[in-house]
Amino acid sequence: MPPEPIRTILDHAPTPDVLIAPGGATLALLDRETMPPVRSLAEPAVRLAGQRLNPRTNGPVEARARWQIGITLQDVATGQSHVISLPRAGRFFAATWSPDGRYLAFVLGVSTGLELWIADARDGTARRLSGPSLNAAFGTAFSWLPNSSGLVALMVPPGRGAAPAAAATAPAPIVEENGGGVIGRRTYQDLLGGPADEQAFDYYFTSRIAIIGLDGTIRAIGAPGLYRTATLSPDGRYLLIERVKRPYSHTVPAALFPTEISVLAVAGGTLAKLVVDRLAADKVPADFDARVPGPRDVAWRADAPSTLIWVEALDNGDPQRSAPMRDRVSMLSAPFDGTPAILLDVPDRVETIDWGTPSMALVRTRWSRTRMESYVVTDPSRPDTQRTILRRNYQGRYDDPGTIAVRPGPRGAPVLHLTADGGGVLTTGLGFTPRGAFPFLGRLDLTSGVLTKLWQSDAAYFEVPMGIADAAGTRIITRRESRDDTPNYFLRSLAGGAPHALTHFVDPAPQFAGVTKRTLDYARADGVKLSGTLYLPAGYRQDRDGPLPMLIWAYPEDYTDAAVASQTIDMSNRFLRPAGASPLFLLTQGYAVLDGPSMPIVGKDGAPPNDSYIAQLTADAAAAVDAAVATGAIDRGRIAIGGHSYGAFMAANLLAHTDLFRAGIARSGAYNRTLTPFGFQSEQRSYWQATETYNAMSPFAYADRIKAPLLLIHGAADDNDGTFPLQSERFYAALKGVGATTRYVVLPYEAHDYRARESNLDVLAEMVDWMDRHVQAGQ
Repeated sequence: MPPEPIRTILDHAPTPDVLIAPGGATLALLDRETMPPVRSLAEPAVRLAGQRLNPRTNGPVEARARWQIGITLQDVATGQSHVISLPRAGRFFAATWSPDGRYLAFVLGVSTGLELWIADARDGTARRLSGPSLNAAFGTAFSWLPNSSGLVALMVPPGRGAAPAAAATAPAPIVEENGGGVIGRRTYQDLLGGPADEQAFDYYFTSRIAIIGLDGTIRAIGAPGLYRTATLSPDGRYLLIERVKRPYSHTVPAALFPTEISVLAVAGGTLAKLVVDRLAADKVPADFDARVPGPRDVAWRADAPSTLIWVEALDNGDPQRSAPMRDRVSMLSAPFDGTPAILLDVPDRVETIDWGTPSMALVRTRWSRTRMESYVVTDPSRPDTQRTILRRNYQGRYDDPGTIAVRPGPRGAPVLHLTADGGGVLTTGLGFTPRGAFPFLGRLDLTSGVLTKLWQSDAAYFEVPMGIADAAGTRIITRRESRDDTPNYFLRSLAGGAPHALTHFVDPAPQFAGVTKRTLDYARADGVKLSGTLYLPAGYRQDRDGPLPMLIWAYPEDYTDAAVASQTIDMSNRFLRPAGASPLFLLTQGYAVLDGPSMPIVGKDGAPPNDSYIAQLTADAAAAVDAAVATGAIDRGRIAIGGHSYGAFMAANLLAHTDLFRAGIARSGAYNRTLTPFGFQSEQRSYWQATETYNAMSPFAYADRIKAPLLLIHGAADDNDGTFPLQSERFYAALKGVGATTRYVVLPYEAHDYRARESNLDVLAEMVDWMDRHVQAGQ
C-alpha cells in the first residue's frame, strides 16, 4: 500500500462521464466504476488474432473494459433529471445516443453474456431489447439505424453450443516458409497459432447480423459469418458488411485477414454488390503511408439514400512508388450496377470525408512522412472538381482549425454542421497560443480556408465547446474548469450573458487544492523552444522548505519542423486531479513533479529524426533540468527521470547517456530495438535500413553505462505492439548482470495500461519507495 492520502484519493468515486445528445437537448451522466479488483482481471481470457475477449460473455476482457454503473438523463432546458433504473449490480459500456437524441443505447453485462438496452430520455425508462446474445468479439456490437427506429447488431448465432475443446491430437511442427518476397511487419501480439486457435476463432468471432426494433423484435439478415462491421444505408434498404474469411494468417491480426466487403439487400438478405474480395494484407509495407491495394474505407455517403464511397490507392498502396496522385475517391449508387464515378484524386492519403450538401463535401488528406495535411472541398455533383482551402503541418498547434462539427442530416446520418449562409462549417478547437489555451467555436470558410472565432474562452478558464445546442449554432454546451474550479458543464449563448451551470460535480481530491502549478518556458542549446508544467506540493514555501527532490515524467515526440516543435503552451488554467498510477501522486509525499516537458526529436536537413535521437534527447533533458533548478525550488542533485511506454524507453536512454538523474522509473517500455526490427513509434525504417540508429537508440546495448538505480514495472499481459513483457525481463537481466541497482515488478494479468485497484496501489507504493530510497535520501 502507498502512504496516505494516495489510497483515499484512488478509492474516491470517479466523476461521471457526460454524453451530449445530438441537438443538445439532453445530457447523459454516466457513473463510472471505480478500479476493479485484480481477481476480476484473472478471469479466463481468449487471445486470438490480435483480439482479447472474455469467453463467458463474448465481450471485452476486464483489462480493456471501461465499465459504467449508473445513468442519469438530464434535460438541458429545464434541468429535470431521471435516474435510470438498471438491474442490480448492472454494469454497462458503449453508451450511444440515437441520431434523433431520444434514446440512449448501451451494452449491459450479465453473467452469461451481453444484453442490448435502451433508455428513453422522455420518460426516464429503460428496457432490454435482447437477451445475453450480443457478440462484441470484434469490439463493436451495435450501431443505430439512421432514422433511430432500431439498431443493427452482431449477435451470437443461435444454438452455437459449447466452445471447441483443445485438440487432443499429438503435437506436430508448425511450419512457415517465405519464397523470397520482402515481407516486413511490426511486432503483433496474440496471433493465431495452430488449428485449435483457428477453430476457437471461428467459434467466438462468428456472428449473425440482426436488426433490432425498439420493441425488441429481432430480424436476422443473411447467413452467419465473421463480421467485423455491419452498417445500414441512410435509406435503410441495404447493409454494408465487412467480414474476414479463410485462409487465416498466423502472422498478422484479424484486421489484416482475407477480407470481403459487400452490400446485402435488407429485404431478403441477398447479395447486391461485392465491393472487395482481397487476400491477407500481410505484404503491405511497414511505412506509415502504406495502404492495402484495392478499395478501402468503404462507407455510405451520409447525405444520399444509398451511395457507396471508397478510397483506392493509385500507387498500389506503396509510398515508395513514384506517383503524382496517391489516392482516388470513388462513388457508386444503388442498384450498384453502373460505372463508379470518380469524386477526386489527391496527392496524399485520404483520412476523412465529411458530407455537407449535394454540391459540397470536405475531404482531409495526410502524408505522414512530411506531417502535412490538406483540407479539400469538392463538389459531388461535378466529380473531379476540387480546391484545397488549407494546408498545414498537422503537428502544429497554433494554427489548428479544430474538429469539424457534424450533426444528424435529413436521413439521420452525420453531415457537416454548416453555417447559416452555407459558406462555412463550424469547428471546435483548443485554441493553443504561446500565452495558453483558449478553446473556441469557429467558422472555417469553405472558400478561403480562413478560420473566424465565433466564441472563445475567457483567459481565466479552460472552457471547451463540447456540443452545439441548436441548428443555428447560437448556443453551445461547454465544459469549464480553471486552476481552482472542478470541471463542470455549462449552457452558453453566443449572444452573451452568464453561462448556465448544467452539472455540479465536486472536487474528487481536495487534498490537491493547495498544489502550485507553473508553466516553465525555456530553450535547449540549439534554440528550440520548450515548455513543461512544474508542480509543487501543497503548502510548499521555498523560503522555509528549500529546494525539493523532483521527478521528471515525459514522453518524446518526433517532428519534421523545428518551428512546430517550438510551439510552447501555458496550461496553468487546467484543473489538476490525478488518477490511476499518475506520477502526480508523488506531490502528496513532498516531491515536485515536472510533468510533460517537451522532448522533441526534430529531423534536421531532411534527415530522419531518430538519426540524432540521443543527442537531441540529452539536450532536451538538460534544458528541462536547468529550467527547473533555475526556479530555486528544485535540488539539482535529487532529480529522477521516468515515463511510461515510449517514455520508459526515454528514461532508460537518459540514464545510459547522461549523469543528470539520481534514479529512474520505467513502466511498460521497450529497450532492445532489435526486437522491433520493422519499425517502432514513428520510425519507419527497418533495422537493416538503419542499423546504427537502432543500435544507438537501444538502452539494452548500454546497460553497463547505467549507474543510477532503475525501477522497471511491466504488465504481465501487455497487449501493446512492441512492448512485450520480454523487453523488461531481458533488460532487467542485463542490468543485474552488469551490477546495476535495479528492481523489476511484474503486475499479474495487467495489459499495457494498468487497470486493477491493487495494481495501481502497488505501482504507486513502488514509485514512492524508490524515490524515498534513491532520490530523497540523496540529501
